[in-house]
Amino acid sequence: MSDRLVLVRGDITRQQVDAVVNAANTSLLGGGGVDGAIHRAAGPRLVQECRALGGCPTGEARITRGHDLSARWVIHAVGPVWRDGRSGEPELLAGCYRNALDLAARHGVETIAFPSISTGAYCFPVEQACRIALREIRRGLDEHPGIKVATVVCFDSETLRAYREALEEMAR
Repeated sequence: MSDRLVLVRGDITRQQVDAVVNAANTSLLGGGGVDGAIHRAAGPRLVQECRALGGCPTGEARITRGHDLSARWVIHAVGPVWRDGRSGEPELLAGCYRNALDLAARHGVETIAFPSISTGAYCFPVEQACRIALREIRRGLDEHPGIKVATVVCFDSETLRAYREALEEMAR
């Protein structure tokens, strides 16, 4: 499994993969952080395609073309805003990863890159979020053998450290 699940620090818009996952908001029309970076890199046709989708509920995902990105697809996953941890946030975050992987498999994606969904402006605690993400990505790779490699692209070294520690814990 470890060769199918990769952790890196970097810019998700520069990943050489079939699909990148966007940490989107419910409008799908762009925002800050990863969402803004993906929209800027993909160009104006992405927002046009997203507009036609009519948004996406929290915990779900939608797919569009990658437009000016090297990735063929963008999978927009809407993560939850952290409130108190008792408002369904863990289940909604797990749904983002599950739904993104299901969409990827249905579209023949072999390589996919994920950001750390909801841990930026949505304030989901990284230590909890990375455990949920890694559990769901591993499960999705087991369920969808056509997906050869899933990469988690961490924006900063602190997030990468949290993912590495969680992956090591899971291996014990």
